[in-house]
Amino acid sequence: MEELRCSRRRPGCLLLLAAAFLAAAAVSSANIGEMDEHWQRRMEEAEEWARKTYKPDPFNITNSFNRAVHRSESRRVLAAGKKKKGVGPCTATNPIDRCWRCRKDWATDRMRLARCAKGFGQATTGGLGGPIYVVTDPSDDDVVNPRPGTLRWGVIQTGPLWITFAKSMIIRLTQELLVAGDKTIDGRGAQVRIANGAGVTVQLVRNVIIHNIHVHDVRQSPGGLMRDSPTHLGTRTKADGDGISLFGATNVWIDHISMSNCEDGLIDVVQSSTGITISNCHLTHHNDVMLFGASDSYPQDQVMQITVAFNHFGRGLVQRMPRCRWGFFHVVNNDYTHWLMYAIGGGDNPTIISQGNRYIAPPNMAAKVITKHYAEPGEWKNWVWHSEDDELMNGAIFEISGGAIPRNINKDEWIKPKPGSYVKRLTRNAGTLHCRPGKPC
Repeated sequence: MEELRCSRRRPGCLLLLAAAFLAAAAVSSANIGEMDEHWQRRMEEAEEWARKTYKPDPFNITNSFNRAVHRSESRRVLAAGKKKKGVGPCTATNPIDRCWRCRKDWATDRMRLARCAKGFGQATTGGLGGPIYVVTDPSDDDVVNPRPGTLRWGVIQTGPLWITFAKSMIIRLTQELLVAGDKTIDGRGAQVRIANGAGVTVQLVRNVIIHNIHVHDVRQSPGGLMRDSPTHLGTRTKADGDGISLFGATNVWIDHISMSNCEDGLIDVVQSSTGITISNCHLTHHNDVMLFGASDSYPQDQVMQITVAFNHFGRGLVQRMPRCRWGFFHVVNNDYTHWLMYAIGGGDNPTIISQGNRYIAPPNMAAKVITKHYAEPGEWKNWVWHSEDDELMNGAIFEISGGAIPRNINKDEWIKPKPGSYVKRLTRNAGTLHCRPGKPC
């Protein structure tokens, strides 16, 4: 496959490969039973969105992210000094949360959230500008003609839609939930669980926010005839049991999700998905946590660009936090308190920039190494796996590789991350939040 390898400095080449992939592999690996005109058009649109989303110099994004963290921390200190005696400062501790959580009017100004994404998913606005749709019915017993009031009815609509929930509920999906573009799933103000059934799929669409819900105990679903838009029905094959799966998706922001115990992965991002941010999530009790890039045979995934920030990787996790192929991955200010095998792994020459994370190694002497390179040392030693201002505890070891960072930012303009010693505060509120109207969340 060497003749297919493109340079990261040539995004046009990468996107041609992405187009070839989408045309060839959609039926075989996308759970699409029949590649009709609807899905062909969606593939063509996904190719165009990836072209527009891809950043030829991703270090401008990492630099901007670190600058935002420093500014947020400075403002937090100033605000704490101005608070009246007996009134504590807002508990939001990172720039994403500080964008909205300190406001009492979050329930009447929900769409402010659309301004708050950082990192590679910073352009994601979800259902901004559309109507608010309220889920009142937790059932999911008709995937061909979903009833108004259900979550499935809302996510398949055309045009922007901001989806909220009338009350706390457990939604057991009978088939994978196919989310259309320009949607926000906003669980603030309720405790919403997608559990004990199928998972969430964002496929060949753009501009989706998934915020403040629980996703756990997701299982395989059999497939069959189901609706993915008001005007299209199609057959789906079996879904693997991922909690949240992104396939050929662009501009997706996953924030404040609590996840555990899914049959396959918790979060899979595959097949030329790009412009993704995963932030403020709490992940527990799972083996294969995050997969970014599904196969050694798809160099098209070099267009993949993902920010992983302010997440807590907690109890009962084994590996893949994340497991990366081909693309560019900024892993910044996360708290790794548990792993059994390794934390971050990869193959096929991914660029992994680890900045300001806290890594607490397990007691097992055989699992002290944070990183796992799926290649021989003679190959991976030239990859770009860098660690900067990470806090390594309990004997944790980050095995860096010696590849040069191909950035166009001048050295004196490089912004260092907030150090790993700050991570406990930055991730203090990872996972779902208990938000009450009329009060800061």
